[in-house]
Amino acid sequence: MRTIDLRGRHLAPADMLAAVPRATQARAEALAVATRIVEDVRTRGEAALREQAATFDKVEDHAIRVPAEHLAEAAASIDPEVRHALESAIDRVRRASAAQVPDPQITQMGPGATITQRWQPVTRAGVYIPGGKAVYPSSVVMNVVPAQVAGVGSIALASPPQADHDGRVHPTILAAAALLGIDEVYAFGGAGAIGALAHGVAGLGLDPVDVVSGPGNNYVASAKRAVAGVVGTDSEAGATEILIVADDSADADLIAADLISQAEHDEQASAVLVTDSPGLADRVAARVAERAGTTTHAQRVAAALAGPQSAIVLVDDRTMAEAFSNAYAPEHLELHLTDAASAAARFTSAGAVFVGDQTPVSLGDYMAGSNHVLPTGGQARYAAGLGAYTFLRPQQVIEYDHAALTLVREGVVALANAEILPAHGDAVEARFTDRDADAEAAE
Repeated sequence: MRTIDLRGRHLAPADMLAAVPRATQARAEALAVATRIVEDVRTRGEAALREQAATFDKVEDHAIRVPAEHLAEAAASIDPEVRHALESAIDRVRRASAAQVPDPQITQMGPGATITQRWQPVTRAGVYIPGGKAVYPSSVVMNVVPAQVAGVGSIALASPPQADHDGRVHPTILAAAALLGIDEVYAFGGAGAIGALAHGVAGLGLDPVDVVSGPGNNYVASAKRAVAGVVGTDSEAGATEILIVADDSADADLIAADLISQAEHDEQASAVLVTDSPGLADRVAARVAERAGTTTHAQRVAAALAGPQSAIVLVDDRTMAEAFSNAYAPEHLELHLTDAASAAARFTSAGAVFVGDQTPVSLGDYMAGSNHVLPTGGQARYAAGLGAYTFLRPQQVIEYDHAALTLVREGVVALANAEILPAHGDAVEARFTDRDADAEAAE
């Protein structure tokens, strides 16, 4: 990993971001490709999906709509230890997601005048589970459980067909879906999967969904942008990111292990350490070099750590570390600090914050109970990770009786006339015409 020394410099947020650039060109190229793939699926449906499977997944003539027996077989054959871990993760994520569903709130504006804030689930959701360099049954849990907790009644799941499994979706993914009661599963992947879920494929009996969620590579993230406005989407979760802020007390070996844990996802993964300790920087660099060469995906890790998106960043002090982190807005933020718990409040922009050296990102990936589908590419400045709220629509329900309307009658008419929209005022006045006439007759 390269070391970038930012000490002794007064940097604006843009300068900090420029020091460790993200792969913006790759994202721009991915958007153009993904848009073409999504449009192809929209216009040609199943034929386009089969061509994409042959090109990208090396699979032909497979069952795109996964038969029920495939799900049953996968559930019956899953390793008992993996099944137990999935069931535990399901329980933990379900409990944490339940806290994300707000109770209805009623505001009494006056006698006979109320506004009720309620949160309605979407009717139908589509979840995407990647299946390229790794297998992600945990992502089945992270996507399906929040949708179920939100109250979504119809959920479709898509994941790439696997050449090593005779064109079937990976059996561990199928088993996770079966454990969650999902029986609508499709074997297609990448940007085409996002297009299929968003637009539907009549020939497959796939109805369009209202919200698409799930992680993926840059093409999947870009496909979500291509269907925005057609359906709702979660954040564009592209290549994974970890940023660790550490002081001199931190354990260099733990930091190295955590950086490598995320670098093994993808060659475009970002692994960044920010510290005010040159000694720690040197120790981490040494431990990364030792660990990276012996890990299973050493070649992939080496590419990610050598890329411009990864670095050890030296800063003057904690204040500068906080400023860098908040400007960068990482997907995953780890705090390896002597006062990590109290310092966490000052780190405001991150998809998820992992406090203390006993809370690695890997915990959040699987068993913490938090969700691991998080915003990347700096979107954590304004976007949230996946949760039950992803599948909820806040609604306002307004109810006034005549007496309450009377109290605001003049104000509505005055504002309508000021905006030269007199029919707005007339709509209110119409509710008083007969009553006013009756009142005059009574006099």
